[in-house]
Amino acid sequence: MPGKRVALIQGNDRYRNVRQALDAIADDIQVEGKKRIIIKPNFVTVHRQVAATHRDAVRALLDFLAERGVEGITLAEGPAMGSLQAALDNYGYMPLVKKYGIETVALNSDESVEVDLRDRHRNPLTLPAARTAVESDYRISIGPPKTHDMAIVTLSLKNMAVGSLLGGQKSRCHQDTPGININLYRMARYVAPHLAILDGFEAMEGNGPCSGDAVDWRVAIASTDFVAADSLCSDLMGFPPNKVGYLHYCHLMGLGQGDPSAIEIVGNATPDQVRRQFKPHRDYGRQTKWRIPDVEQYLQ
Repeated sequence: MPGKRVALIQGNDRYRNVRQALDAIADDIQVEGKKRIIIKPNFVTVHRQVAATHRDAVRALLDFLAERGVEGITLAEGPAMGSLQAALDNYGYMPLVKKYGIETVALNSDESVEVDLRDRHRNPLTLPAARTAVESDYRISIGPPKTHDMAIVTLSLKNMAVGSLLGGQKSRCHQDTPGININLYRMARYVAPHLAILDGFEAMEGNGPCSGDAVDWRVAIASTDFVAADSLCSDLMGFPPNKVGYLHYCHLMGLGQGDPSAIEIVGNATPDQVRRQFKPHRDYGRQTKWRIPDVEQYLQ
């Protein structure tokens, strides 16, 4: 399975790391002619910066897009706790919104379209997802790499997938351990990122995605193959992607390159230079039990 390039950058400046990662794969980022571009940060909580996308990472992305003449950008998010406006205020985003003239959309109250998932009994489950996310013609996921309480790691796909579900429906996507992995794959068919950016200048280990401990990692990862970006990042965090259910399914079903050994890495760092074992969530043992017989029937 051919994969697109993944940029891996290490450095002492968050803005510069993200910008260098984007520059390293600039030829892969085809935004010309796109009219509905959304930037999806991770504001799972509106009160703890280490759990959320930092404004300097988004600023680097906005500068990259501005230099290519991109206009009409929407910053779209549906926080799990709190409002989008609270996140924008608390994390210092309003100067960026004004400077770059970007629109903001609260996905929790957006118009909805139906997506087909599965419940804990593997029966069909229909949930409302934000129309802005589903119908965008270019989705950019940008956020910190973190451990997770149900899916082992939360990276670009999980940020986009769960954040795109309306309000109180987010928890229904999670179901049980096998269910969340099936549903994250199924959500990818609706809202997969066209550009994945993982700002690991400060990441999170332990009891993520909100209450974990900060990791001073100082890396950035970017790719137009979200499976490759997430798989490489997961591997560098000490979690082989073939043991992370939803990443395994995305690779298995041809959504991207999930084998780290087959990924072309560009940038100023090698995997061995930045690899470290992240402390998993306290419920990690339960999270590893995602495999079920005949799963292919639930991935169709």
